[in-house]
Amino acid sequence: MIVIACAVIGALLGYTTAKKRDGNGLDRAQYAAGFAIAFMILGLFLTLLVERLAS
Repeated sequence: MIVIACAVIGALLGYTTAKKRDGNGLDRAQYAAGFAIAFMILGLFLTLLVERLAS
């Protein structure tokens, strides 16, 4: 669940970043995808950390 939440947050953050930089639709989609992937990787490591500490 952490990974999915991070992906959504990353996509929204990437979309708004591209929008602030006056990007067109494809720019916004690319930023959203890139940020979502980066945040998903961070969420994966966070999930692994939580699982290791919980057990």
